[in-house]
Amino acid sequence: MIQKLSEKNKDFFDQVYEVVRLIPFGRVTSYGAIANYLGTKSGARMVGWAMNAAHVLPDVPAHRVVNRNGILTGKMHFSDANEMERLLKNEMIVIEKDQIKDFEKVFWDPMKELVIH
Repeated sequence: MIQKLSEKNKDFFDQVYEVVRLIPFGRVTSYGAIANYLGTKSGARMVGWAMNAAHVLPDVPAHRVVNRNGILTGKMHFSDANEMERLLKNEMIVIEKDQIKDFEKVFWDPMKELVIH
């Protein structure tokens, strides 16, 4: 069943996309880190829904958002199953068995990197 996107959710999705656009090249963040930054600490799933819809937006680097353990859980939403990994590798991020190696070193936390608005 497909839900109609409410204006409230649309605004939240737009906020998620704003944060994702700020993730630097060669860095990644998690659904939960974005939710925490946006003031919805338990909203990681909602960020995931936003990211599932982001793959058609060319200016949103959706490949830079992974789960809290650095696993490429969103890869099935790309045009092919290897695209997310390929995009991350192009940014010199090492992937082993669908997981980012040395995740802590490339993790970008918007709470620490951005001024809270």
